[in-house]
Parts: sequence; C-alpha cells; structure tokens
Amino acid sequence: MTTIKDSVHDHIAVEGVAADLLETPPVQRLRRVKQLGTVTMVYPSANHTRFEHSLGVYHLADRALSHLGIEGRQAERVRAAALLHDVGHSPYSHNIEEIVHRKTGKYHDDVAGLLDTGEVARVLADHDLSPSKVAGLVGGEGELGQLVSGELDVDRMDYLVRDAHHTGVPYGTIDHERLVRELRFVDGDLVLDEGNVQTAESLLLARALMNPTVYAHHVARIAKSMLRRGTERLLRETDVTAEELRRWDDCDLLVGLRSSDATSAYARRLSERDLFKRAVWAERQAVPDELLAADHGAVRELERDIAEAANVSAPAVVLDIPAEPSMTESSSRVLVNGEVRRLGEQSTLVNAIRAAGTDQWRLGVYAPADESERVGEAAVRELGLDLDGTRVRDARRGIHATLDEFN
Repeated sequence: MTTIKDSVHDHIAVEGVAADLLETPPVQRLRRVKQLGTVTMVYPSANHTRFEHSLGVYHLADRALSHLGIEGRQAERVRAAALLHDVGHSPYSHNIEEIVHRKTGKYHDDVAGLLDTGEVARVLADHDLSPSKVAGLVGGEGELGQLVSGELDVDRMDYLVRDAHHTGVPYGTIDHERLVRELRFVDGDLVLDEGNVQTAESLLLARALMNPTVYAHHVARIAKSMLRRGTERLLRETDVTAEELRRWDDCDLLVGLRSSDATSAYARRLSERDLFKRAVWAERQAVPDELLAADHGAVRELERDIAEAANVSAPAVVLDIPAEPSMTESSSRVLVNGEVRRLGEQSTLVNAIRAAGTDQWRLGVYAPADESERVGEAAVRELGLDLDGTRVRDARRGIHATLDEFN
C-alpha cells in the first residue's frame, strides 16, 4: 500500500491494482497535463494536474464502494477505472479535445486503445481484470459505470472541490463526504438516499457558480481559442498527426507550437500572456439562433468575412460560439418518499439556475488589442448581432428569473 498526501482529501491510501497502475507511463503522463488548461492565465495557483485529480477520483470511488458494500473483482475494476479515467486526455485537458475528436473520432473517455497494450494491460492482466470492461466503466457503461461517469459520479465531486481549492474561489465547495456516503443503487440507477435533495442541489449550484467564475472566464476562453487556432495550424502545416498529438503533454504541445514558423506566434503570445482582447461579448438575446448551429467550417468562414470587412488578416479574428447552456446534474436521481425522482422534477432551484446559465452565456469575438475596435464593428454587422451599442458587456441589465417564478 502507498499513502499519498493530498491537498484536498488529506491522506489517500492507494493499494491493489491502483498502486500498480500508479507508476505506468500513461498515468504518470497526467502529472504533465494541467487540470484546468488555460484557466491558469486567470488564476495562477490553478496549476494542479490530471494526476492528482485522478488520485482524488480513485479515493472517492474507494469510499463509495465501501459504503455501497461492493467488494472483490467488481470493486477492483471500478478502482482501476477511477484512476485511469483521464488517461485519454489530450494536452491542456478539454481545451483542444474537439480538434482531436474531429481528426480521430475519439474523446478523452475513449481509452480502450490505451488499456489493452503496454504496461497498463500488463498490470490489469496481473490482477485478472479485463481491459475492455475497465474501459467500459470509464465510458459510464453498466450500473457501476455510473460511479465513474454519470450524473452523480465521483469525478465531478472531486474536480469541483479541487478546482475551487486551487483557484482560491469559494464557489465549488460541496459536501463530498455526504454525497459519497448517501449514494445508493435502486433498480440499477445510482441515486441519493432520502433527505438529500439539498445535497444534490449543492452539486448543481457549485457547477453553476464555478462556470462563469472559473471554467468560462473570458480570459481563459480567449487563451483557449488561441491555443485551438495554433493547434489546428500545427496539424495542418506540419507532419504532426492528431493521433500523435493526443498522447503529448502540455509541454510537448507548447514546444511543438514554438518549433514551427506557422505557429510560433501563437506560442509566443500564450507564453507571454499577450492575449487577444474582446472585440464583442454578446448576450444570448443579441445573437441570431442560426449562429448557434454553425459548424466548424461555417465559423471559419464567418471569421474570414469579419476579417475582410475589418481589413485585417484572417488569423487576427477569432469567433467563439459556445454551446447553449446544459445542466447534466439536473437529471441526478434522488429518493423522495421512497420514490426515485429526477432532481429537475423535484427542485425549484434547477429552473432558476437554468435561467441564470442562459443569462451568463456570451458569444465572443477576439482580436489583437490594436485591431479589436474595427473587428468588433465589423463582427456586429457580419454576424447580424442585435446590440444596443455596447459591444462588450459583462453585467446583466436585469434579473430575468427568480426562485419565486418557479414555486
């Protein structure tokens, strides 16, 4: 058994298959992949990695298995899946995942190819565990897969607390000990036991507060967009393949960007935090519905149109259209008077948070500081944005939803 001091969970005891997996290259690579990617541009202390997060997920999974009374090979499969759940991440975590998916068809939880070869496969075989079954759990398959990837998974419980701790913001604080202790299986569904509606709401509220403050902070979004543009060009202009790149770590990608004349400008800007500025920061009601359906090719075409209208080079314009707000946690299941109910059906808070998510949504257009003014003016015309003269708006003009509306 190995005991590791953790900044969030104090001491984590790692044993069995997890202890043997700990020293394998795919797991050790996670030491060099930051948990929050470009969020470090906003919160300098957010330098925690996927490695320590994976340890935390393993720890919470182990605690949950104990409370649920699950033992033996089943439990070991879940422990292995918890520790390995992020080994498929590309450099900078989620920041370039869409690019890798477009090129390879794989997201970070598609780990089967990583588990059935090399050191990881050897360790799993030594413990008589099937790589395909462990990979299935990582993907959320089966009853126990809900513990690793689901509405009430231990992944979410760890990253909210850990991200809040390392950024220094108080919004991700949740009672993860109670959440783990109150998990139950009812007819194959992972649910929270009686009296835990507020416990489930705490997950929802924490995620809703962390999103605009940390995960979707405008500086992090700008840096992420620039990193994506650089990565796309690296794949287009050099011999680097997406399959190769997805196994890199953060340092590998930055060095790759620096090493090519086609991408060195992006590397310099990211390294020196010389980021583009917001030319447009538009609320949802100002954005035509058809823009939200724009695919990757359409977005690039719109960027070229804006650049031409603003008389700037095409790389000087970045159009950032996030997906419409979603709330996976609202489908969490809770026991109420002996009946399994979805949180969204039981909690009035869900609807208020959903409305707040829409209020917080922003379309962004970014450009170098000395070109942002004319890029912003061109973007408003080319995108058909219905603005009131203010191209960059952070504060809401009014509260559009209250809890009283949903009573």
